[in-house]
Amino acid sequence: MSTTISFDKSAVTAIRTALGIGGVISIIAGIVILVWPGHAAEAVTAIIAVYVIVAGLVYAGLGVFSRTRQGWSRVGHIVLGILFVIAGIVALVNLAAATVGLAVFIGVLIGILWLIEGVVSLSTLGDSGSKGWTIFFAIVSIIAGVTLLFSPLYVAILWLFVGISLVVLGVFQVARAFTFGKTVR
Repeated sequence: MSTTISFDKSAVTAIRTALGIGGVISIIAGIVILVWPGHAAEAVTAIIAVYVIVAGLVYAGLGVFSRTRQGWSRVGHIVLGILFVIAGIVALVNLAAATVGLAVFIGVLIGILWLIEGVVSLSTLGDSGSKGWTIFFAIVSIIAGVTLLFSPLYVAILWLFVGISLVVLGVFQVARAFTFGKTVR
């Protein structure tokens, strides 16, 4: 028995519109990253800083207005909220330094994760269907991880890769928007 999914015309139109808008946004974001990588990174850092401030206000509000929390729980939420707000404000005031700090942090984090991923791949070599590819992947992952750990500013190359990926994937998404549902009648 075969199952076919049938979409009515309005659903196809809605999906095509969503694919098209998502693709265009992806292309624009990718181009912005490629043309102005520093400004785009600062914008991302600013968005994160604003999020941290809002999260801090929520934590502080939970501590102040919560009727169910008692004692140290309330104090902890208030202190955490204040720390979040201060960190967000410091990041916004020193946006360039916060952007570099975030890039280094992400570079070190990705380096550690790639290093672990390579070691885990080697440890599961016995269960692998393709030992050659597993060893190759593990070696590349370990080398990439060590490289990022010793020079986390290589994350700038990853940032440009994100920009290229967004443009390419955006183009595919726009193409899907034009072709999705063509066979549906």
